[in-house]
Amino acid sequence: MHTLIVNPPSFDDFDAAGSSRFQATREIKSHWYPVWLAYPAGLIEGSRLLDAPTHGVGAEETIEIARGYEFVALCTSTAGFASDVRLAEAIKSANPEVKIAFVGAHVTVLPEESLEATPAIDFVARKEYDYALAEFADGRSLKDIAGVSYRDGGRIVHNPDRPSIQDLDALPFVTEVYHRDLEYKRYDIPYLLYPYVSFYSSRGCPALCTFCLWPQTMTGHPWRTRSVDNVVAEVERTLTLFPDIKEIFFDDDTFPFGKRRTLELCEAFKPLGFTWSCNARVHCDYETLKAMKESGCRLLDVGFESGDPTILKNIKKGATVEKAREFMCYCKELGLVVHGDFQVGLPGETPETIERTIRFAMELDPETIQVSITHPYPGTEFHDYVSERGYLTEDEMTDDSGHQLPNIQYPGLDRRYLVEMVEQFYDRYYFRPKVVYRILRRSATSMRELKRRLREGREFLRLRSDRRRFSQA
Repeated sequence: MHTLIVNPPSFDDFDAAGSSRFQATREIKSHWYPVWLAYPAGLIEGSRLLDAPTHGVGAEETIEIARGYEFVALCTSTAGFASDVRLAEAIKSANPEVKIAFVGAHVTVLPEESLEATPAIDFVARKEYDYALAEFADGRSLKDIAGVSYRDGGRIVHNPDRPSIQDLDALPFVTEVYHRDLEYKRYDIPYLLYPYVSFYSSRGCPALCTFCLWPQTMTGHPWRTRSVDNVVAEVERTLTLFPDIKEIFFDDDTFPFGKRRTLELCEAFKPLGFTWSCNARVHCDYETLKAMKESGCRLLDVGFESGDPTILKNIKKGATVEKAREFMCYCKELGLVVHGDFQVGLPGETPETIERTIRFAMELDPETIQVSITHPYPGTEFHDYVSERGYLTEDEMTDDSGHQLPNIQYPGLDRRYLVEMVEQFYDRYYFRPKVVYRILRRSATSMRELKRRLREGREFLRLRSDRRRFSQA
């Protein structure tokens, strides 16, 4: 079947298909590659991957594009589901014969409710949907495809779950799909070198963080890896396809886990002479970090989350503030840049724990930070926690532009206060003289970098003003 795979235009610059833990529009324009969608796009011959938010494609243009296809697979999210349903209905109205599938964490956890939301959705593919979409596009009947939910007459049928993919080497190189369907220079993350490319070297995550969406809904906790040779082959292919990229980002959990594997990858990377970055956890020891640095690693994206020991235990982070301090000492000694991720609104949060986290972030002093409002996504342990205690509200998870708003209400911790604390966190962190100097020093490297920082500053201040109005309303 002639297939279109879509990251839909729900909000401008909305991050739903890039495997982000928090599906939202970022404070500063950020575009992750739709890595997961690229796998079925590579498996289905003649398909097209449309990343609408990144490429400035609106709803009307998406509907018009979809007219020429027999099968449309659309990635949805909890925050964007209502908008995605309206888009699916419009696509079906314009092309009544088209078959539409929804994929993503939201429909994995709520397949029946998703199908009941609109007859425009013909089926949902749960969990890892790569081969389910490919089999349907190849003409297989829904009743014979594992991991899908669909209507059969007046009832909804849930086929047995599809086992997690074990042979990751058998999957296509997503960078081939990027080169075929995407404009790579549209992808820009503030803390990564531009232009960049990202892909995975593993799936699954052994960590048990209660808030993290993907391992609890899509990939599971068992860690599955690509062979070192296979990862190296995609790196080499990427450097050929995109000779002017400045960085490759490994957007998975290979490097926080499996010291032996990390050392093998580092040894294989050395002769290639490229710059790379990755996600990391504070458990990485000095030897591993040193090997990463010597093989071209520049930056680590690290989820510190909180500076309060009790909250770290509440979320099953498996980390301590002492370990985070040791980790940052190692990184600074080795010259590894760190982007730190923090949250407000975790279980047990109080004004005192938020203050502790802000001070902790300033003590660690990573190069850049991101501060998120913790969102309780269906299917996560955190969602169960707030639901059972009556902390989950009926408020929207985002504002009209897709930026995060809290839909939790803890005793003595107002929703507006959480938004105010996000702004305070950013202000106190970034408006320190040494951080201002750091940003100016980096901006002085090129005219393009200066323009990039000025644009980011305007975007941040505009959102800051909007959030301030919300917190003071």
